[in-house]
Amino acid sequence: MTQRFSLYQDLSVRENLEFIARVYGIDHPVAAARSAIERLGLTGRETQIAGELSGGWKQRLALGACTLPSPQLLLLDEPTAGVDPKARREFWNEIHALAADGLTVLVSTHYMDEAERCHEIAYIAYGELLARGTVDEVIHASHLTTYVVSSPNGEGLSELTSELTDKPGIDMVAPFGTSLHVSGRDEAALEAAIAPYRKQKNLNWQRSEPSLEDVFIDLMGRARDNFQ
Repeated sequence: MTQRFSLYQDLSVRENLEFIARVYGIDHPVAAARSAIERLGLTGRETQIAGELSGGWKQRLALGACTLPSPQLLLLDEPTAGVDPKARREFWNEIHALAADGLTVLVSTHYMDEAERCHEIAYIAYGELLARGTVDEVIHASHLTTYVVSSPNGEGLSELTSELTDKPGIDMVAPFGTSLHVSGRDEAALEAAIAPYRKQKNLNWQRSEPSLEDVFIDLMGRARDNFQ
């Protein structure tokens, strides 16, 4: 299933599914399409033209088309790009239901909250495999120590970002809303680097477990563009 909707825009939901069923030589294509429509919650939209569907409904239709021939492996390329949060959650619920039935699903995504939904993850940058394992295993293997820094209304955090970036002992500084995540792989060096700033009364420093996004940013910061 590609990131960009690749079914026929000028056919209806039902027509697209029946066509795909016939392409794969599925017995009783009309019944197979009807079953997919019911399973994916597309009932009532059978006659709607595919090109008129919202992004979430298009992705659901595309998923239905991919699973019609009962594959053993499903490849999803950034399946929820441009999809609203409610549709994303419903889409992932369907993916987990398929996985529970024995289907192996490989998903590419840039959303770390989606990666956290997977049984196992792998980071790839410039063709290099940087990390692989469960979410907990990948976070633990990063050896990151992380602090969350906040201030009233986020004041002073932009200047703090500039001062901390590339400071010895600090491997990552990343804004998250009105706070910063400051991380380092050498805990002692990190503590020494941030010690002067922890005395500032307008800054609140809280030790935190590194998030998957912290790990991702750190890994990407260390990855080399082998094209150059």
